[in-house]
Amino acid sequence: MEEKVNCAVIDIGSNSVRLMLWADGKTLYKKILTTRLGRGLEGRGVLSPDAIERTALAVRDLAEEGRAAGAEVMAFATAAVRTASNGGEFCERVKALCGVGVDVVSGQDEARLAVLGALGDRDGGIVDIGGASTEICLVKGGKTIFSRSLDVGAVRLFDACGEDMEKILTRVEGEISCLPRAEGGLFYAVGGTAATLAGLKLQLTRYDPERLQDALLGREWVAETARKLFSMPLEERRKLKGMDPSRADILGGAAVLLEKIMEKMDLAEVRFSDRDNLEGYLALKGLI
Repeated sequence: MEEKVNCAVIDIGSNSVRLMLWADGKTLYKKILTTRLGRGLEGRGVLSPDAIERTALAVRDLAEEGRAAGAEVMAFATAAVRTASNGGEFCERVKALCGVGVDVVSGQDEARLAVLGALGDRDGGIVDIGGASTEICLVKGGKTIFSRSLDVGAVRLFDACGEDMEKILTRVEGEISCLPRAEGGLFYAVGGTAATLAGLKLQLTRYDPERLQDALLGREWVAETARKLFSMPLEERRKLKGMDPSRADILGGAAVLLEKIMEKMDLAEVRFSDRDNLEGYLALKGLI
């Protein structure tokens, strides 16, 4: 008997659009399309017409896939749509193409989604480096003791600084000055940056959520990987075992961002979690 798909959730990020099919209390699979919705947002403050169209079409395709599986389709958007002055235009385009309303979540809610997905009801922390923002949250005794959405992410950092290390460090250090020391418990990294770093660490030829779950990323290893990436031509980076080629240009700066966050919060290592804000969104809605 085929499994009945209960929900299809689409996460519209600044770098990619992701689909999760959920049924019978578990994730059946996830799918990702890289569209770079947030490209150029740093300088202009608006989403480009081309980025709006290619991302809205990607959402339409994923929504059709979800409906074909018999799922109720829902979608949420994060920093690129949240901060762009024409984010509403994007949501209208998605609605016109496929009839799906887009829930634009706040930075605080975005952090909460990652906590619900990765930690569930456990104490600890999360860092979610997205394309246009980075969410950090600490939970102790079942209560949120720190939550912040930083105005920097992998795409935004690349747009602002390119591969100029001095500029990257200046931007990163200015953003992370507010971060506290972590207070023990599990600390997870979620999102595309962490997933790609975990893939590089394990030298995977394909995305394998079971192998990637709980992969350890040490601070020294993250720093060394960032230096290695910056020393290599882009085409060589794309060929690295475990690399998502669509992230090869932005991963170096994002790795620096992760390393500096870990340093500021006194974290020797973080664990990657494949369970993230997609599962968290369903939890927030009381569906799991």
